[in-house]
Amino acid sequence: MTPQDISNLIVRTSMKDRAAFDLLYRQTSAKLFGVCLRVLKDRGEAEETLQEVFVKIWTKADRFVVSDLSPISWLVAIARNHAIDRIRARREPAAYIDAALDVADPAPGPEAAAVAGGESERIYRCLDELEKDRAAAVRSAYLDGESYAELAARHDVPLNTMRTWLRRSLLKLRECLER
Repeated sequence: MTPQDISNLIVRTSMKDRAAFDLLYRQTSAKLFGVCLRVLKDRGEAEETLQEVFVKIWTKADRFVVSDLSPISWLVAIARNHAIDRIRARREPAAYIDAALDVADPAPGPEAAAVAGGESERIYRCLDELEKDRAAAVRSAYLDGESYAELAARHDVPLNTMRTWLRRSLLKLRECLER
């Protein structure tokens, strides 16, 4: 079957032509099963995933754009992405948390290192140039570790306003420290 034939079957499937969908399944299922099996490495799960892939093809065939590219590439991408999604879905959420803890560096951040490195006088002088509420917000966020939401609530301003305060304050601090 030529790529043009497969494109035509996908287009007909987008119009809910069951005969075209049946033929598309018969012509491409072996290849797509191979893709699922290669990603999942489990025959039973690959078979189940293949069925889900064809349901997705049935419902999303109208998104296929006929072009010079191979239509089988579009089908393979759907199968591969769905198989990868299944792998992600079976991971436990704790694995993400554990991974994040492994990445987090317990060492002091750049602000603390700068203070410890003899830059504290310059930083405090530059902080004093900021408006008092802005300076307090910067100290709380970057030295005490308060969240933007906590700071916004304490200063009685919207969250985006607090983000703007902190961003502009950091830019002013950088300018001051570069002088």
